[in-house]
Amino acid sequence: MALKILVVRVSSLGDVVHNMPMLADLHRYCPNAEIDWVVEEAYAPLVRLNRCVAKVIPFALRRWRRSLLAAGTRAELARFRQTLREVAYDLVFDTQGLLKTALVMRMARLAPGGRRIGLANATLGSGYEPVSRIFHDASIAVPLRAHAVARARAVAAGALGQAPAATMADFCLDAPPVSAAASAWLPTVPYAVFFHGTARAAKQWAPAHWIAVGRMLAARGMPVLLPWGSAAEHLAAQSLAAAIPGALVLPGLPMMDAVVLARQAALVVGLDSGLTHIAAAYCRPTVELYCDSPRWKTEGNWSPQIINLGDTGHPPAVAAVLAAIERLLGAAGPAERPVPVQR
Repeated sequence: MALKILVVRVSSLGDVVHNMPMLADLHRYCPNAEIDWVVEEAYAPLVRLNRCVAKVIPFALRRWRRSLLAAGTRAELARFRQTLREVAYDLVFDTQGLLKTALVMRMARLAPGGRRIGLANATLGSGYEPVSRIFHDASIAVPLRAHAVARARAVAAGALGQAPAATMADFCLDAPPVSAAASAWLPTVPYAVFFHGTARAAKQWAPAHWIAVGRMLAARGMPVLLPWGSAAEHLAAQSLAAAIPGALVLPGLPMMDAVVLARQAALVVGLDSGLTHIAAAYCRPTVELYCDSPRWKTEGNWSPQIINLGDTGHPPAVAAVLAAIERLLGAAGPAERPVPVQR
């Protein structure tokens, strides 16, 4: 009989990505497991690409809280709760450690002998809320300096009495389908992507640095694609494109087209952001830039195709980024050939 497992990890994009190797571990510990996942509705299409997930349950709190008293919102919340109670779960994991995720955990229906499992403590810099523990049947302690991937994997191992996983992180992500819109801008030659946007100004890299790297890639004959996610990022992309020969500012991209962009790239240079972490999860040749966030928390450490540079208060130098690119593109010649486009 299949073991029924529910994972509650609703946000943010990078954290959702870093939670995925936990599911591969659960399948290794319990080969007959059927795993459902509660996640913010914007990220549901990405989670559906994970081969370890049986069912995705979208969570729309960001939208619901704008109209909590509206009849439509109340009806959606009732359907969400009903969905959570359709299956009797043997294990329910909350790997986010917030009151809102603990409440979702509490809504789920348990099978006889089922358990609700969460984090016993915060890691450095995390948004953990200790009140979440009152909803746990078991709280798993994790190291204070646990990497985001290792933290989720430690919860799974601890819950099932296993030693901490020593295998390389496996994100179990299938390739995303290419939409008709993406086909219109997706190059047929190897291309680089600059994930240059981030919500916090201190995490940004200087425009002159992006331009220097872009010009080096242009000299190699590799076009640079510039996505954006806000009006300010759109203006920044246009400014970079004006100074980088052959650079292309992309249209506004829905989530799955952005995943295609990352998955098909011959090279990704990006800040500590969700889209950069998606590229790293696919083990694309990736240079991760840390300007004002601790590298140890999220660095891609599962593939030689990922090079991590910089740290809190120490943005990487242009020379270091150029050297990393030469190392990736020179040492992995096939990476300069495009991933076959799935039309």
